[in-house]
Amino acid sequence: MSTNVSNVQARINGQPASLSELTPLAFAGFAHFTAMQVRDGKVKGLDLHLDRLRNASMDFFGKALPDEKLLSYIRTSIDEGPKNQSLTVIVFSRNGEFSAASMNGELAVLVRTGAPSHGPMGPLRLGTVVHERPLATIKHVGESGKTFYLHQAVRQGFDDAAFIDSHGNLSEATIWNLVFWDGEAVIWPQAEILQGTMMSIVQRQLDRLGIPQRHEAITIERLRELSGAAVMNSWTPGISVTAIGSTDFAEATPFINLLHKAYQAEPANFF
Repeated sequence: MSTNVSNVQARINGQPASLSELTPLAFAGFAHFTAMQVRDGKVKGLDLHLDRLRNASMDFFGKALPDEKLLSYIRTSIDEGPKNQSLTVIVFSRNGEFSAASMNGELAVLVRTGAPSHGPMGPLRLGTVVHERPLATIKHVGESGKTFYLHQAVRQGFDDAAFIDSHGNLSEATIWNLVFWDGEAVIWPQAEILQGTMMSIVQRQLDRLGIPQRHEAITIERLRELSGAAVMNSWTPGISVTAIGSTDFAEATPFINLLHKAYQAEPANFF
């Protein structure tokens, strides 16, 4: 049986990556990335992805590649692939991660593409675990804890896991941002989290739609007062959550529709 791999690519600095170049990256743990969905050759929130890569490079390496160079690498992968695809941009140092030389080494960009994704249908039931991701505000590689806790949650009969921080507040889920609904306003967890690009898109479009939003500390006890919950990431602006730990929620369809409406209002960037 043949497998269609026409939309699976790996390019470093715009050129097809060789096995010898990719093999060391399989064992590397010091890199950061952003993930996006390409539809009809267009990307939403491109400014947010560029901001993320620039800021994370400054945090990790003390320097950043020009936006124009990053855009050229992204454009090449989009032009060489199908109009609809998933695309991940990874920034790393060619000097590796284990010496001071890595701080002064050349930054390189791996762009990996694959089949487009819309995420699971949902609704999802989330187990809970006390966990705080290291460098939570940066989208970086090498986080085995996320997958470990996902597997633990599935063994317990859940679909995924949500994290509770050291203050007892819900923060995020394994690969998702959390978001809640009280029947009138959208509520974001007040915690140390990764500011997702989808989260930022939805937030700025909710502002334009005049929908109230606020950040609050969300404890397990606070969940009983809320009307709905959802998760979002680069795949989707909202999948309904119907349980977090022992707290059940009704499937808040109007809330999910609102999140999707906000995302649809975001213009896409042509390449």
